[in-house]
Amino acid sequence: MHWPRTPVESLSGFQPGFCPRRQCSEHLRSKPGYRFRRLGFYSTSRRWRIPRFVCLTCRGSFSRQSFAVSYYRKRPELLLPVAAGLVAGSAHRQLARTLGCAPSTVTRIASRLGRHAILLLALARDDLLGKVEESFVLDHFETFEITQDYPFGVATLVGARSWYVYDLDPAPHGRTGRMSHGQKDRLRERPQRPRRGGYLGSSRRVFERVLALAPASGNAVVRGDGHAAYDRAAAEQHRLSRDGMPQLVLERYPNPARGSKGSPRSAEARLRDARLFPVDLLHKILRHSLAHQRRETIAFGRRLNAILERLFLAAVWRNFVKRRSERFSRSGTPAMRLGLARDRWDWQRVLARRIFPGRTPTPPTWALLYRRLWTTPLYPTNSTHALSRAF
Repeated sequence: MHWPRTPVESLSGFQPGFCPRRQCSEHLRSKPGYRFRRLGFYSTSRRWRIPRFVCLTCRGSFSRQSFAVSYYRKRPELLLPVAAGLVAGSAHRQLARTLGCAPSTVTRIASRLGRHAILLLALARDDLLGKVEESFVLDHFETFEITQDYPFGVATLVGARSWYVYDLDPAPHGRTGRMSHGQKDRLRERPQRPRRGGYLGSSRRVFERVLALAPASGNAVVRGDGHAAYDRAAAEQHRLSRDGMPQLVLERYPNPARGSKGSPRSAEARLRDARLFPVDLLHKILRHSLAHQRRETIAFGRRLNAILERLFLAAVWRNFVKRRSERFSRSGTPAMRLGLARDRWDWQRVLARRIFPGRTPTPPTWALLYRRLWTTPLYPTNSTHALSRAF
């Protein structure tokens, strides 16, 4: 995967390779030969001189800042500490107090970082299509939006050897467990969420994307627990599979019944933990590193879309920034194991370039999350990402 080391803001001799305006025919250019003309500079309050250009095709003007993740930011220096703080267990108000800004500023930056993470994982996924030969481990990470009356799972697909996070997909479902009469009445009065298939729909979408990652001549082996939705989704994929396509192989390791307190684990329990260790480890890291995913906390996600944005940011951190093991400095990152990166990235490199959605093949569910169209019905209004200059 080709990704620059130097942030675009630090390039003195920057030359655009395409037009940033999505209406221009040169926006999708991938080969050299883009025709533009320089249009001088403009200065900022920090005394930066930012070059400007004119596209000779659409005659639209733009600057170097159009290719930076910090475009339209009044305080671009906040991007790096907010990204590092979100995956270090800090909540939005804690970050705002530390950085000297409003909590709403941190919230907006977190949303932008999440959208950038979605496109970065989509770019890496496009480089991996048809090349992944390792097995996959699948499990749903349970959380909720606003209230426990609105629970949902997040399908997390992890590489069995590399521990790379390949996929995230939400699965809204109904509340489970015992409920009092008052809780049942309150739940009936609240608006219903679009389920989009729940666990089964989420599993279908993940299995479809898994088959695209596997080589055409091999099988896509997915390990999972005994969830019934995995069996149904795998059976549907078998019926839809054709000759010459990768075949989906589902390995089931059901969660065994718990024994009495202090009793030794059974052989089935040890086998299940060993085979599903990569995804269990990821869930522990998410519980430990994200403030709104801890078991006992007053920080919680208010929108499914916002929660997924932060989970995608954590996935980028897990894949490219964090070592596979904190105890061994030479363990490398999951992306290094796959050959996507030669060395470990830092946040400055993760945010080195702005990624344009029109130039990046993105799965439909990810594109829906990018535009913030997965709404929460309990709120009368849901802000979407539909700015004319933001795509």
